[in-house]
Amino acid sequence: MKTVRILVSGRVQGVGFRAFAVREARELGLDGWVRNLPDGRVEAVARGEDDAIEVFAAALRRGPLTARVDEVTVAETEETVPAGFMQRG
Repeated sequence: MKTVRILVSGRVQGVGFRAFAVREARELGLDGWVRNLPDGRVEAVARGEDDAIEVFAAALRRGPLTARVDEVTVAETEETVPAGFMQRG
């Protein structure tokens, strides 16, 4: 199991990006959360099997058709995550 923090920058807010991320994460059986940051990026913290994390990160790079993802940064973290996957404020 690996826990990662994924930061997505670009024009991804207001286009259902968080809902898209939650759907993808739940389908992959990941735990964690996703939220908008004040600087305009989207942050996701996810825990799961390595291959599921890779598929999740690839999905966030694609984004929904209306998103314009500029950059996705993935870094391992020691953060504790809740069971299931949710949106945060």
